[in-house]
Amino acid sequence: MSVRNDFGLFRLTSRLGAFAGDTSAAREINMTAAVKSAAASAWTEAPMTARIVLADGSVIAGRGLGATGQAVGEICFNTAITGYQEILTDPSYAGQIVTFTFPHIGNVGANPDDSETSNLAARTGVRGCILRADVTEPSNYRSVETLDRWLKARGIIAISGIDTRALTALIRTNGMPNAVIAHEPSATFDLTALKSTAKAWPGLDGMDLVPEVTSTQAYTWDQLRWAWDKGYAKQEKPEFHVVAIDYGLKRNILRCLVSAGCRVTVLPATAKAEDVLGRKPDGIFLSNGPGDPAATGKYAVPEIKKLVQAGLPLFGICLGHQMLGLALGGRTTKMKQGHHGANHPVKDRTTAKVEITSMNHGFAVETASLPANVEETHVSLFDGTNCGLRLKGKPVFSVQYHPEASPGPEDSHYLFTRFVNMMRERKGQKLQPER
Repeated sequence: MSVRNDFGLFRLTSRLGAFAGDTSAAREINMTAAVKSAAASAWTEAPMTARIVLADGSVIAGRGLGATGQAVGEICFNTAITGYQEILTDPSYAGQIVTFTFPHIGNVGANPDDSETSNLAARTGVRGCILRADVTEPSNYRSVETLDRWLKARGIIAISGIDTRALTALIRTNGMPNAVIAHEPSATFDLTALKSTAKAWPGLDGMDLVPEVTSTQAYTWDQLRWAWDKGYAKQEKPEFHVVAIDYGLKRNILRCLVSAGCRVTVLPATAKAEDVLGRKPDGIFLSNGPGDPAATGKYAVPEIKKLVQAGLPLFGICLGHQMLGLALGGRTTKMKQGHHGANHPVKDRTTAKVEITSMNHGFAVETASLPANVEETHVSLFDGTNCGLRLKGKPVFSVQYHPEASPGPEDSHYLFTRFVNMMRERKGQKLQPER
C-alpha cells in the first residue's frame, strides 16, 4: 500500500488546522510531517517470515505467526466460518495443514473451553494452518488470549497473507498436496532442504496416525455440554454405561454422550474386545480419528468384528465409521479433496430429512463395496459419497460426519438419542423422540 502524495496530506492538514483555529504555515508543515510518519508506520508491511513449500517445488511466501520451525503434512481446506479453535484442536487433523477459506480467522481470540483435544498429554494433531488476513486483536468477551499466543503454546505453525482462494482452487483441481510449512523470524530459509522434505513425505495413504493422538490409559468422563453463562456441568445420574474407544476422540462427543444420559469410560485405541465387554457396557462407541482407516484397521478391525458379534448397541463416527465399514466387509478409498467444513448437506435416508453437518475426513467408505446385509443410511448431497450405514438386524450403525459438531451446526444431535434409544430398547424402556 502506498502513502498518499504530499498534496493530499497538505489538504488534509490544512482542514484540520482550520478546524482548530490554527492557520499558521508552521503548524500545517508539522501536521503534514506527523501524518506522514503515522501513515508510513501504519502501512509498513510485515516481513515475509514464513513459507509454504509444496511437494512439486512451488514456494508461497507469507507472514509467520504462532510457533517457529517447520512441519510437514497434507494441505486441506476447511470452509467453516466459525470454530477455528475447535478445528485446530480436532485430533482428526493429525498430519494435515489446514487452509481456512474464511478470511478473518483469530478475531475472537482463544479460550480454554473451546479446545476439542481429549488427550492433553498428546501433541497437537494439526501440523499447521494457513490464513488469508493477518490476525487482529481479539474482540470477544470469552477471549483469554490472542490466537498468536495460543498457537505458540500449542506448537502450531501458522502463515498469513496467503491467497487462500487460489490454494483452494489448486486443491480442488489437483487434490490435497503434501507440503512443508515453515516459520523463521529471520526470513532465512533453506528452500532446497524444504523442497526435499515435502517431496519425500509419503502422505496419509497407508499411514496410521492414531498412536499420536489416542489416550494411553482408561478414564471416565461425566462433563455435560456447554451452556451459555454457565459453562460445563457434571452428569449426576447417568442411566447407561458406554465404553468409547479413543482413536482421536473429541471432547464434545463425550459431552453429547453424557448429555444423552450416559456414563462414559474411555479406552485406548489398542483396547481388546474382551476388555471392552468386560466392563459390561450398555453400548459401545467408536470414535473419530486421523489417518488411513485401512492402516489403523490392521489392529482395530479384528476387535470391532468381535464387538459387532456381541450384539450390543454400537455407534461409530468418522474414522470409527470407516473401520466399522471395513469390519462389515466394505472397502475405503482416499478422496481427492476430502470433506472439511461446517456446511455439508447430508440426507438421512431413514427419515428422508436433510441435515447440515460438520465434516472432516479425507477417506470414505465405498458404497458399492458394502455387502447386502449393510444398508447405506446417509449420503452426501455434495458428491453422493457414503455418509452413514447400519447393519441389518443388529443395533449397529455409524456416520461419516461429526454429529457433535462443536461449535455447530446441531442438526445431527438426534443421532445420540438414536444410539441411547437402542440401549433403552434392549432394556424394555420407553423410547425418546429423536428431535
